This record gives sequence, structure tokens and C-alpha cells, in this order.
Amino acid sequence: MLNDTLADTLSAILNAEKIGKSTVEAKPTSKIIETSLEIINKKGYIGTFEKKKEIGGTKLIINLIGKINKCGAIKPRYAIKIEEMEKFEKRFLPAKDFGMLIISTSQGIMTNDEARKKKIGGKLLAYCY
Repeated sequence: MLNDTLADTLSAILNAEKIGKSTVEAKPTSKIIETSLEIINKKGYIGTFEKKKEIGGTKLIINLIGKINKCGAIKPRYAIKIEEMEKFEKRFLPAKDFGMLIISTSQGIMTNDEARKKKIGGKLLAYCY
């Protein structure tokens, strides 16, 4: 039984990157996964992805471009304030201004840089570099 679909998707992406695959299939899907993948795509870590409907549900076919060093879900989903952002960046990212945290805020899912500009906190979902 799947408990955290975002973690399963990100680990499938990381495993496919490590062995050099060009595509990976992720099933099941959710809006959180799709939004997180859109953010990762905008930052240039993965290529495009498409949604395909099947009999058992929908799946995502993600094109990889070989730029991910590490990505994963953050558990537990820490609630962070804007003042605590740097502490978690030091914990999950290897260097300053390298990689990104994906945060679920009251204004939607965004990166740590966007949340800092808007001066809002939220819950940590994932990291990618």
C-alpha cells in the first residue's frame, strides 16, 4: 500500500536518473505531484511530462534530462516560518543558492525563493538539486 505518493514519484525519478533512463512512469498521480513536477521542470531539472489516462487510473510519463543529483520528499512535513527557512535550507540543500525546497503555502506550492520574496511560510514538501 502506498502511503506517500510524492515520495514514491521522486524516488522513482532519482532511481531512473542513477541508471541513466530517459523516461520514467509514475503512478498514481495527484495535483501535488503534478505541481511539484511543474516547478522542477521550470527550474530545469527534468524535461516535460505528460499525463496518460489508463483503465486503472492516470499515470505520468516524465522525460529526464540527467540534471538531478538528488531529490526526495521531506518527512515529516515540517511547518516553517520565513525566519526558519535558512535552517532547513542548510539541512536539506548542499550549498547556498544551489537546489531548491518545494513548499506548500497558503498561496499555492512554490519554491523557497518565491516564498521568501512573498514573505510567507508553509509546509515543506520536497527538495531537489
